[in-house]
Amino acid sequence: MKLLFDENLSFRLSRRIQDLFPESTHVFSVGLARVPDTEIWRYARTNGFAIVSADADFYELATTQGPPPKVIWLRGCDYPTSVVEEILRTQSIRIVDFLNDEDRSVLILKSR
Repeated sequence: MKLLFDENLSFRLSRRIQDLFPESTHVFSVGLARVPDTEIWRYARTNGFAIVSADADFYELATTQGPPPKVIWLRGCDYPTSVVEEILRTQSIRIVDFLNDEDRSVLILKSR
């Protein structure tokens, strides 16, 4: 289960959660910095990634086009990387269940 972190999230996240999602990466690491969302969408679909973003645009793509890829939307995310990491860790079982559910395209997560 691979996560692709959007540029609005820290590149450090992919390293910080390697124990849970080992093949995760950041758009910067795969040459997708400052490209249109549709390009990131295509890359994620072609390479088996779920997109993690604080950007509502990916939510819109997921609800109009459906999976793949799946989208994990960190709604209202304006908090530090450590809080994002905590959310991903505490919600990891929910994330895995979501990624395994063929019928769902979006998982919305937010800080308490």
